[in-house]
Amino acid sequence: MRALLQRVTRASVAIAGQPVAAIDAGLVLLIAVAATDTQADAAFLAEKIAGLRIFPDSAGRFDRSALDTGAHLLIVSQFTLLADTRKGRRPSFTDAAPPELAQPLFDHFVTLMRATGLRVETGRFQEHMLVEIHNDGPVTILLDSAGRPRLRASPLSQPTPSAPA
Repeated sequence: MRALLQRVTRASVAIAGQPVAAIDAGLVLLIAVAATDTQADAAFLAEKIAGLRIFPDSAGRFDRSALDTGAHLLIVSQFTLLADTRKGRRPSFTDAAPPELAQPLFDHFVTLMRATGLRVETGRFQEHMLVEIHNDGPVTILLDSAGRPRLRASPLSQPTPSAPA
């Protein structure tokens, strides 16, 4: 999963000109689900985001988390964060999960964020949304669960083939 976090003074989502969600000071989380993502990826990002110290303390340093500040969260699905632009002029989205896989994992991520006790608002999955963001700082951070520690054997721990005799 990939998440683009923007610290905001306020943010909102509208669909077809109708307000759907709005928050005050906090974070907008733009979330993309890759075809290979699992609930472990959602849990990793939820824990990382809730505890990430990107809010200023009294000295102005990044030393407070969303949990510390009681930040509001606006979570919006955005598969375009997985765009592959290495070839040609049209982005490829082959790494993005199809909607029938992405929506349950996105919903699971939202449930995990709500379980933190923070106020959570969302856009609507697979809808064309107008997202208004008042970026504070500006502070924008990209997180990707592909960088999380994974339980797997190290290539160094694999037996090496014997040399021919």
